[in-house]
Amino acid sequence: MSHFVFIAASYGVATLGLGLLAGWLLADYGRQRRALAELEARGIGQRSRRGTGDAP
Repeated sequence: MSHFVFIAASYGVATLGLGLLAGWLLADYGRQRRALAELEARGIGQRSRRGTGDAP
């Protein structure tokens, strides 16, 4: 029975850690999208969208 408790606790900690990581990534994704939208609203676009002629 003691092995079951250890294994269940290990899975619980791993699941909690992965859940926190996924939540942090989703929150950061939202922050990055808002920052990009703010920059684009100021007129600062992405370089790949400009027609600079640098691409072959």
